[in-house]
Amino acid sequence: MSARLISRSVTRQHGQALVELALVLPILLLLASAVVGVGRVIQAQMGVSGVARESARTAVLADTPTDAIDRGLDRGQQVADGYHFTNGSLRLSVDPGSFSRGGSVVATARYQVTLGDLPLLGWLRIGVASTHAERIDLYRSQWPTR
Repeated sequence: MSARLISRSVTRQHGQALVELALVLPILLLLASAVVGVGRVIQAQMGVSGVARESARTAVLADTPTDAIDRGLDRGQQVADGYHFTNGSLRLSVDPGSFSRGGSVVATARYQVTLGDLPLLGWLRIGVASTHAERIDLYRSQWPTR
């Protein structure tokens, strides 16, 4: 083969590789973004579960229903700050119920995960939620109300 044919063949192979890369690269970028997005959603779900659990657990240890709500909401916000839930979409509620021995306190947390900084997924908002019920101990001390 002459040098001219070899040179033309190498040029065609480079061109073919460039076209293949142009076809495959967007798919790979989309897959990578999707993997990162799924990871963020899973992390947010675990965080929301932790917020609900800590809120309910702290509320159970309070002395009055009003105190249970206040303590539960405060503790839930502290835990949410630890998970960096900073986009302002966290909704937390604490329901003390009858707040008697053997009863339960229910905490519900909701959060919207935003993926605005990921390419091709920036428009996506995914809601995650968790509810946790914590039982009030049957043998807990009852403090007199003032």
